[in-house]
Amino acid sequence: MSSKAFIAIFIPIITGFAAPAIVQAAKRKAVLNNAVPKPTRNGHVAVNGVNYYYAVYGTGEPLLLLHGGLGQIEMFGRNLTKLAESRQVIGVDLQGHGRTTLGDREISLVDIGNDMASLLKKLGYDKVDVLGYSMGGGIAFELAVQHPDVVRRLVLVSTPFSQDGFYPELLPQQAALGAAMAAQMKETPMYKSYVAIAPHPGELPPGVSSIL
Repeated sequence: MSSKAFIAIFIPIITGFAAPAIVQAAKRKAVLNNAVPKPTRNGHVAVNGVNYYYAVYGTGEPLLLLHGGLGQIEMFGRNLTKLAESRQVIGVDLQGHGRTTLGDREISLVDIGNDMASLLKKLGYDKVDVLGYSMGGGIAFELAVQHPDVVRRLVLVSTPFSQDGFYPELLPQQAALGAAMAAQMKETPMYKSYVAIAPHPGELPPGVSSIL
């Protein structure tokens, strides 16, 4: 998927921050970040020019967990904690997110899907279940399509497939987005959690940097 399609995934999320109710929900989610357990192992793995941060939690059948746009592993909060009670959860900070640098290439769901296959191999996993949320769902889908031998089960949560699937009334809001949203977005818990752990906070993912 191209960076233009990547932008389409981000736009509904960013538009939503204009609503106070959504902002309050995001604040509650930020609290959940403190509920993530301590990883049994973590570190960085270099794949195709991107130095991915990963963390492994719990024991059991392996489950790859892929977060949404402007998120990081911890955005799953208590859901991650619950999953790690019976599964070996492999969390990854995706390209340009969390503790993973942006690198010198555009963000592409196709490329990151391929990256995940290589990352899993380097970590010693032959086959995993995969759960992806929003942007992470798009990456999970690409991983399953391109490397079906690696994915045993696939779960997609709030994952957009095409801009044609958006409600028509959202499209004018998308077109109206611009630099005026910068100040508002920077006060959100999602943005603050992003810059708090990013190795280079000024390197925002393509499609987001133009309006922040």
